[in-house]
Amino acid sequence: MITIEYEHLVAFSVALIIAFFSTPIARRIAFRTGAVNVPRDNRRMHKKPMPLFGGLAIIAGFVIAMVYGFASRDLSEFLFFLSRPKSLGIIFGALIIVVLGIVDDIRPLKAGVKFVVQLLAASVVVATGTSIISITMPFTSGADNGMTYILGETIAFLISIFWIVGVTNAINLIDGLDGLAAGVSGIASASLFIVAVIRGQDDIALAAVSLAGAIFGFLPYNFNPAKIFMGDTGATFLGFILAVLSIEGTLKSVTTLALAISILVLGLPIFDTLFAILRRIANGRPIGEGDRGHIHHRLIDMGFSHKMSVVILYVISGALGLLSIVLVDKGLLPSIILLILIVMFMVGGARNISEMNKDLPINGHPAKTGKEKGVDEASLEAASGLQHSEEPGKPAEGSDTTDKDKGTGS
Repeated sequence: MITIEYEHLVAFSVALIIAFFSTPIARRIAFRTGAVNVPRDNRRMHKKPMPLFGGLAIIAGFVIAMVYGFASRDLSEFLFFLSRPKSLGIIFGALIIVVLGIVDDIRPLKAGVKFVVQLLAASVVVATGTSIISITMPFTSGADNGMTYILGETIAFLISIFWIVGVTNAINLIDGLDGLAAGVSGIASASLFIVAVIRGQDDIALAAVSLAGAIFGFLPYNFNPAKIFMGDTGATFLGFILAVLSIEGTLKSVTTLALAISILVLGLPIFDTLFAILRRIANGRPIGEGDRGHIHHRLIDMGFSHKMSVVILYVISGALGLLSIVLVDKGLLPSIILLILIVMFMVGGARNISEMNKDLPINGHPAKTGKEKGVDEASLEAASGLQHSEEPGKPAEGSDTTDKDKGTGS
């Protein structure tokens, strides 16, 4: 049974309120510092300069809710928690990411520079104890229906850095439509929160619900039509924190399918980034070079509206998050059954969703208006009158009697 504690609701509410009221302040700061995104190519979906720094509001809500939540439990324990090397490593790594994002939003940096700094931030986190220690392969002989492979120190270090940097950039790469990256990150945070509650991981649950609250507090300003973007400051921070939470909450455990849980929670940005890398390699283009091949661009090019494209991706992300929750709570077989059901309806809906704004044939015949059928107005009036004449004692609305009474007989 999933039990959401009072402190979780408080943390979520505090983060949401702080982020909501901090966003207008962040917008003003963005204009004053020149942290503004000006559209210069066809990849940009907005047509006018947009302020960045929305990520500062998310960070403020998250940090304040976290500090309040942990300090209200036990202040001395919280101070001890902050003094631990692992905690200091996460804080320092997050600060590097935030500073990098702020600088990049004001004066865009080259992709190579950002990548090196992200590697530094990830290395600090992993070196202080936040790392993937094992990988469990399902359907192999061993305890808990899977063979667990304890990773060597070097391999664990490299895999952990790859995961953190990869997820950090994955969230940033899907930040192409109003509200998309924020909404997907909010859904991922909520999924990680429920998974942590099921597993009894109180610290991870509090951090995840605080992050979700901060995101949902910012989202009203970011959903289409957006008033502010979260910028690299917000996108990279969200990816970084989600990567760390997934390591501490799922990947660090030795339970079967721990890797699958994390991949499902962050499935949409991970697969979109993976396909982007493969696409650019196949086309002989630099991996860091942007294009219009992302899934949100493809939906727009298919004719979907901005809002509809975002909602479709929300539903996909939510479905993946739901699968991760069922996988933790119910096991593999119920998850497979749910996956089959979801895929069946998704495939059926995907084949017809693009026709929602089209006039479909009626009984196998093309839907046409009265003029297209060659029916004149008099015939339409007669048909209307025939329909109304079914009421006893009342002349048809289009009959001669009615026309004469009105003085408009033809």
